[in-house]
Amino acid sequence: MTWGWTGIRGTWDTDSARESMRLMVETTAVNWVTIAYAAEQEHAYSTAISFREAPTVTDDEIRGAIREAKALGLRVCLKPVVNVADGTWRAHIGFFDWDVPGEPTWGEWFESYTEFIVHAATIAAEEGCELFCVGCEMVRADAQADRWRALIARVREIYAGLVTYNCDKYQEDHITWWDAVDVIGSSGYYPLGSWDAQLERIRPVVEKFDRPFLFMESGCPSRSDSPSLPNDWSLPGHPDGDAQLRWYDDAFAAIRARPWVRGVMLWDWPARLYPASDAATNDDYCPYGKPAQEFLREQYSAWRAS
Repeated sequence: MTWGWTGIRGTWDTDSARESMRLMVETTAVNWVTIAYAAEQEHAYSTAISFREAPTVTDDEIRGAIREAKALGLRVCLKPVVNVADGTWRAHIGFFDWDVPGEPTWGEWFESYTEFIVHAATIAAEEGCELFCVGCEMVRADAQADRWRALIARVREIYAGLVTYNCDKYQEDHITWWDAVDVIGSSGYYPLGSWDAQLERIRPVVEKFDRPFLFMESGCPSRSDSPSLPNDWSLPGHPDGDAQLRWYDDAFAAIRARPWVRGVMLWDWPARLYPASDAATNDDYCPYGKPAQEFLREQYSAWRAS
């Protein structure tokens, strides 16, 4: 399960955040957690990432969340992510393919991004995280293969654990540098009824690069229309826990039939958890108190037993 997004300063080092993580483990039987947080750049063509300032969580909050997760018996993936302050999706961060004097460049952006990621990798190394994610859904940046390889090499200088990258949905077969990471990661927000076809599209990528594969993100809001487009958190519809459950049933049936899918990091579980009494009217991704909760507990328990 992914916990804590987006990592707003002041929300992680609280009793309610610790209780949220405890309930996540107790009610879903997860054995891994992705601790995910965001730093911001001003707009899609900015080259400076402000990871030391609010609203990003502090280093102490990150370390505290990792330690809390480990105290609960979880293995931890640390996932620092860049967001755009004006709301533009990070997939659209991009620059000219060639450098032009006076214009922002990929080189300048990767210099700032590398500082951000290496700083996070240092925390991951010092706190004993088992997995580290170097990026998330950076679709326009994905083509910068040499720069990703250089970044990953820098991470490996200080972090000895497993390294992954979280590509966006439908992008698994467009990444040319999967050999640079230890684990292929993807965002699995595929529509109801399409899972078998999408997994068969992904299979040759896994075979070609001979790497373990997992869904670094996957989930569906508990909203009536969401199974048809589970990555769209703004899709119209009314709260519907049964719709979320149908999507999970479809996704997990396809995944469980393919042992080469090594896991699923579900999206997501907030640091500020809503009361269980509000579950029926909550239409977000978190399964707490919804029909999908017990289903996931059963699935994860069976997966661990096998």
